[in-house]
Amino acid sequence: MRKTLLALALLLGGSVAPLPVAAQATADWQAVLDAARGDTVAFNAWGGSPNINTYLEWANERLQAEYGVTLTHVKLEDTATAVSRILAEKSAGRAEGGAVDLVWINGENFAAMKEAGLLGSPFAADLPNAALLDTANPSLSADFTVPTDGLESPWGGAKLVFFADTARTGPAAAMPRSAGALLEWAKANPGLVSYPAPPDFTGTTFLKQVLIELTPDPAVLSRPVQEADFAAATAPLWAFLDALKSVSWRQGRDYPENYAAMKQLLADGELGIIFAFNPAEASSAIASGELPDTVRSFTFEAGTLGNTHFVAIPFNAANREAAMVVANFLLSPEAQARKEDPRIWGDPTVLDMAKLSEADRAAFQAIDRGVATLAPDALGPVLPEPHPSWVGRLEAEWQARYGS
Repeated sequence: MRKTLLALALLLGGSVAPLPVAAQATADWQAVLDAARGDTVAFNAWGGSPNINTYLEWANERLQAEYGVTLTHVKLEDTATAVSRILAEKSAGRAEGGAVDLVWINGENFAAMKEAGLLGSPFAADLPNAALLDTANPSLSADFTVPTDGLESPWGGAKLVFFADTARTGPAAAMPRSAGALLEWAKANPGLVSYPAPPDFTGTTFLKQVLIELTPDPAVLSRPVQEADFAAATAPLWAFLDALKSVSWRQGRDYPENYAAMKQLLADGELGIIFAFNPAEASSAIASGELPDTVRSFTFEAGTLGNTHFVAIPFNAANREAAMVVANFLLSPEAQARKEDPRIWGDPTVLDMAKLSEADRAAFQAIDRGVATLAPDALGPVLPEPHPSWVGRLEAEWQARYGS
């Protein structure tokens, strides 16, 4: 568009005013769409959930139909695999034509990619649907305290939620509302509480939740971990876990391998309270027959850990424009509402309802969240993630103390 207007002005011997910002943005995005058509995006993302895999198959169908872009889901067991692949390409001098066009990341993996220069130029603010984001949520602009700087685009939210089988524990309203109260509940109900052994993600999340609640100076957690701070900051955590060990499942001689194992223990009646990093998880498990319909969710009064997960484009992506089209589509109200439906995935949206059209808001309001899912305004405050450097240090210390 600009080239056409400029050529016409030159032919007429005159000048032309620059396009307004909005018009320029529209022209720029149309150029992205044109360049992307016919391309295939290698999306490296965790492949361990049938629901998520099915969702991405749907996204591929929509992208092909509307934009002529094909989305190939490269299924990963660990995102670090994709990070290692990109790092190997950089070390080999492969500055373009990389094997990864888009990667699902957050936390430690984002920090590692950013530090190593594995990400392309900022792109997130250039996506039209970025205008719909809930910018009041600080985790959209800082990933585990690390500024995103437009290098990754938000995709979905996560928040730690606890749930119990009320047929065995009593009503959810009577459940513990803090880490300290959970310990007292475990003492009164020995054997009914446990957590996955770190470095399992859900187990490490539990450590971080307790640490944030009990540490004497939470501000230290927002900075890179220092040995001079570590002992004092974590002393209340280890005291908590020591006390929990003797009254936990199998008296701490064993731990669930992962969230799936912990969920099965709840279904089998061996545990009374478990937790997940998705507010819709309990309802999804009830709907699939994995948990009884007496399970209900609850959170802690002072808040629970929450974060945002993102998609990012590597520095040498072979199909950068097509990757941008995918990232923008994943932020569309259509894709976000489908993703938030617990029958499909149940992943919380990153969009601001006030910025949506009436029809798009209605689509979110019509979602059947299930009997065990708390309303968004009942989830309580979001506690920010510690700096990613704390994760490895916490996991190593946990293994030294309890891993044997």
